[in-house]
Amino acid sequence: MDRTNSNLAFCSAMAEELSRCGVQLAVISPGSRSTPLALAFEREPGIETFVGVDERACSFLALGAAQASSTPVVLICTSGTASANYHPAVAEADLSAVPLILLTADRPPELRDVGAGQAIDQIKMFGDAVRLFVEVGDHRADDPGLIHSRSLACRAFSASTGDPRPGPVQLNLGLREPLAPVPDPASVVASSTLALEGRGDRPLTEVISKPADPADPDIQRVSSLLQGRARVMIIAGRQLDTGVAEPACRLAEHLGAPLLAEPTSQLRSGPHDTGRVIWRYDSILGSDEALEPLTPEAVIRIGEMPTSKALRKMLSEAPDCVQIVVDPSGGWHEPSRIADLILRSDTGSTLERFAATLPAAPDDAFVRQWLAAQDGTIGADRGDGRLDRAAIHRAIHRTAKDGEIIYTASSLAIRDQEAEAPPGPQALTYLANRGANGIDGLVSSGIGAALATGKRTTAVTGDVGFRHDVGALDLLAGLDLDIRIVVVNDGGGRIFERLPQKDSMSPEEFDRLMLTPGSVEPSVLAATWGIPATRVDDIDALVEALEHPGPLVVEVCPDH
Repeated sequence: MDRTNSNLAFCSAMAEELSRCGVQLAVISPGSRSTPLALAFEREPGIETFVGVDERACSFLALGAAQASSTPVVLICTSGTASANYHPAVAEADLSAVPLILLTADRPPELRDVGAGQAIDQIKMFGDAVRLFVEVGDHRADDPGLIHSRSLACRAFSASTGDPRPGPVQLNLGLREPLAPVPDPASVVASSTLALEGRGDRPLTEVISKPADPADPDIQRVSSLLQGRARVMIIAGRQLDTGVAEPACRLAEHLGAPLLAEPTSQLRSGPHDTGRVIWRYDSILGSDEALEPLTPEAVIRIGEMPTSKALRKMLSEAPDCVQIVVDPSGGWHEPSRIADLILRSDTGSTLERFAATLPAAPDDAFVRQWLAAQDGTIGADRGDGRLDRAAIHRAIHRTAKDGEIIYTASSLAIRDQEAEAPPGPQALTYLANRGANGIDGLVSSGIGAALATGKRTTAVTGDVGFRHDVGALDLLAGLDLDIRIVVVNDGGGRIFERLPQKDSMSPEEFDRLMLTPGSVEPSVLAATWGIPATRVDDIDALVEALEHPGPLVVEVCPDH
């Protein structure tokens, strides 16, 4: 613990405890009021620090780092509007259950609401989006004060990692002078070993919790719901646990069930058996063919609801179909609103118990029907070498190698990936910010994922999303990260062309208000920060660019 003065002692006790809890990264934006916090984490040997000017971009970098590493990341900013720039990332972290710990410096109470500079209302400024808010209060470096700091750090870590549901936490620290590291060791008056040193290598307070295994009555309830229902389907939406793949595939084999898996489920690609994986479900369900033979009588769903509108429509319009949701994180990912049962139990062990206890299917006729339907859509969409959006996502998937991360933006990018990325043997991690479904912060999130894991990363976004997060380039400048930022530049927000506005507005109004094509090329923006960039015109050039080490911005102009 740093005993330079009382502020540094208080803040460094907090940093020390968070390091012992497991925090490895703190993302800091510069400011005067936050100086004691910034110095405390900079001087904490167990925590790496990253410094960036733009709080909004930094917060999404922290989000990506926390999602990729499944470890809380600390965010530190000064008082005033700095913390307000965290709000979009906080909203995403809330809805996606990503652990963030926000340490927001604030003016002390006597400087609030009196016209002092850089003072806004920071009390519960994120509302219900945070799992925990604490106005930290007294920062004296006496025994009660330092115990308070250490205990709060442990509580914040526990709340962010899932007590019961992971997500963001805000500790608001109204810091008084001296903010600079002015030596005043006499102000550190604590005397107890516990206050000054904590418990050595372990946290002051540990919280141990894990999702429960399913109980026998839970299994019996599921068995009764599935009784007499031959056409069982497994649906896998976004989730991060790669250990779920094997039990999910075994259960699909046991039940003769098709396994509809979007890439971010971590089930579509990997060394597990993908023979029952259906990846063309959006095309199948969006066709004009008679779908009755493909309609399930029961669904077991893990992770969030997949993006596909056609799949969501099928589930919401099937009131007689039993729907069982396995969701250990405490969320309510049930937009169909007609699920029969939500199990708050560990996903992997639950699927293992299902495979061991539920009656086996008499045959695999249902999955064979789905595989036949899938073969038909693949044959129709092989293409002729055009550089369309489907070809772009197939190339990204085809060139990715074991251990790599693919971080995909919302809007068209995630939909194209869901529809077009085929199964493969590579052990890939597919990430996305699909809690709030915003396009903002995607590039910063990809940078954070690469920074936290050291893994080769590909961030995929559209030109509007790239422009929306141009501050990320300032974070990337000077970093030696193996990241490719693929910008699908199709001249604006093309997803709006799929909406009724396209037909009910004049072309001039539509282009100006909805499409919003950019006036500056991505390569020009990249060059501003000295980041290498290339523009590709065909598949071969795209594949070559994807195999190039990063950092690299790859601009792709698809054929429409």
